[in-house]
This record gives sequence, C-alpha cells and structure tokens, in this order.
Amino acid sequence: MELKNLRLYHPDGTFSTGGLTISGDRISSAPPSADACDMSGLYAVPGLVDLHFHGCMGYDFCDGTHEAISTIARYQAQNGVAAICPATMSYPEERLAQIAETAASYVPRSKDAALVGINMEGPFLSMGKRGAQNGAYLHAPDAAMFRRLQQKAGGLFKICNIAPEVEGAMETIEALASEVRLSIAHTEADYETACEAFRRGARQVAHLYNAMPPLSHRAPGVIGAAADNDEVSVELIVDGVHLHPSVVRTTFKLFAGRVILISDSIMATGLDDGEYSVDGQPVTVRDGCATLHDGTIAGSAINLLDCVRAAVGMGIPLGEAICAASTNPARALGISHDYGTLEPGKLANILLLDDELNVHSVILRGQII
Repeated sequence: MELKNLRLYHPDGTFSTGGLTISGDRISSAPPSADACDMSGLYAVPGLVDLHFHGCMGYDFCDGTHEAISTIARYQAQNGVAAICPATMSYPEERLAQIAETAASYVPRSKDAALVGINMEGPFLSMGKRGAQNGAYLHAPDAAMFRRLQQKAGGLFKICNIAPEVEGAMETIEALASEVRLSIAHTEADYETACEAFRRGARQVAHLYNAMPPLSHRAPGVIGAAADNDEVSVELIVDGVHLHPSVVRTTFKLFAGRVILISDSIMATGLDDGEYSVDGQPVTVRDGCATLHDGTIAGSAINLLDCVRAAVGMGIPLGEAICAASTNPARALGISHDYGTLEPGKLANILLLDDELNVHSVILRGQII
C-alpha cells in the first residue's frame, strides 16, 4: 500500500507533507511511487494507545471472558485505538487471577486492537479516595500478591497502581519498581509522601486531579510532587466532565511532553445513556456523564479518539494531543519499538483524519479495517 500527500505526524508534535509505504504489517522506509494513492488534505497519525480504560459496548474487561476482550478490542480498533492496556477494578485475588489468566490466553482477531498489557488499577488503593472502586475489596499493597497475579497473566501487567500513604506501600513500590511501571492512584498522599514514592520508583500518576487532594498553594500534594519530578508522567481524562478546559490547557503547559491521555471508559461507551454497572455497582449514564447513584463520577463514556477531539476543542494543538494519546503511552508501556510514531519499521497502525478530525480510514497492522 502506498499513500502520498499526507499531513504526517512527527513525535515532536509537528506535521509535514509526505507519504507512507506499507509492506506487510510494517511501515516501510521505501518512498511511495508516483502512482501512490493521493490522500491530499488528510492527517496521518499513529494508532492510539489507551493504557487506562475499563470497557465499552456493554462489556467490561473484568468480565473475564474472551468475548468481552474481543468485543472491546474490536470497538477500540474501529475508533483508531491500535493497542489497549485495559484496567482492572478492585476484586479479591482469586477473581483478579481469573481475569489475568483469561487475558493471557486471549488471541486477537485481525480487526482487534492488540492487547499489549493490563493496568492493575485496584486493589492497592486508599479507602478515602476509592471513587468508584469497591471499598470491600481494597487490599494492602503486597508485592507477593502482585507477583502471583503477574505469573497468572504471563507478564501482561504493565502498570500497577498504589496509594503511597497506605501501610506497606513504600516497601511495595521499592520492591516492584524494576518489575512494573508504578502509578500513584486513588490517594490521600501529601506532597512529601508522593515525592518519596517517586524517589522509590513510582513513575506515573493515574487520572491527575481525580481521586486525590487538590493542588493548593500551601499543600501541593501529588500534583505538585509530580510537577517537580520530571521523570513522572501524568494521565488525563479529557472528556468534558472530569476536568475544566482551563485545567486541561494548564496541565499541558505544566507537564509539557509528559501528559498521557486516557479514556477511563466504562462498558457504557459506544452505547446510549442508561443504567450500567462498574465493579458490581450500579452506574447511571446521562448526557455522557457516568455516575454512581451517590453522584460519584464513575469513569467516562467516551473513547480515546473522542478525548483527542475534546482536547483539540479546548485549545490543545492536534500534534500535542496525538503525542499524549499515542507516543507517550507507548513509551510508558515499553512498546515504542512497535507503536506511537509513523517511523519505518514500526507496525503499520495508521489513523487517517480529515480537518474536522473525522475518521477517513483506520489501518491496523497494514490492513484497512
């Protein structure tokens, strides 16, 4: 496949006019020929990478079935997401082990996004900031438990979330820092505690601003600590519900080059408003806003490409939004050799968009789907 006259994305967030040649499932270094397909006016960006979401189309990753994973992966691919790292909720170890084993034995179909990892969001979290996580299943941070689950998953756990102020958290962070990417999440930690967690090896913050103390001029908390530690990436849910547009713009400035867009989508994504569930708890989705019955926000009801569109609508340049939705999450997951840019040799996961960011074509592993 040969394409010419594209507006090609570059990792620094810029675009230039050029072409792409696809050989098999990879991007080739060969230039397109003169009779290549003319794609004038279209943006070419790398397939997106969602490293923190729960479900869509009526299924949740924690359903623990191949049918659920495949349905989720198919929807994601159709919406420009080439690689997925779905998140667990807080459950007992036995349930998490079953979910992990199912994921380890899953084989993607040709039109499914690749399952590149699992994000262990629960259960090592704070009761006071549990959000939509089921408090009955929270568990003290435990390196041995994580390793047992990692064995069941065949190494698929790429991110492990921990509230660093919980007893045993610091020791767990230090023990696991060389084995998995550690992310601060659902936490009441203050600035000093967060800084200590980063010193011991945590390198990410889950859904910044949500389920943590706010940034204050005398108590900067996790947000301030992350800003002061340049090696730390921050996740951002840009769905028009979780964050004010001014906060989104400010965060892209404060954390330049370190933002990871996530959808944090739940099973309602791709479906109409109505009644759904998260972690066994009833959730109402109305006008795109998902809440528990007590009003707590329970994830989002949009996909990652919609988050990119929302970010651009809030004033974030398209190149920066794509970097945050593809290049940065690929780097965080350690899959930059195959994902995140349009460089020769990488998998030919390419999203073609028009000026309004409508999808013209999705190319997944070299095939138009």
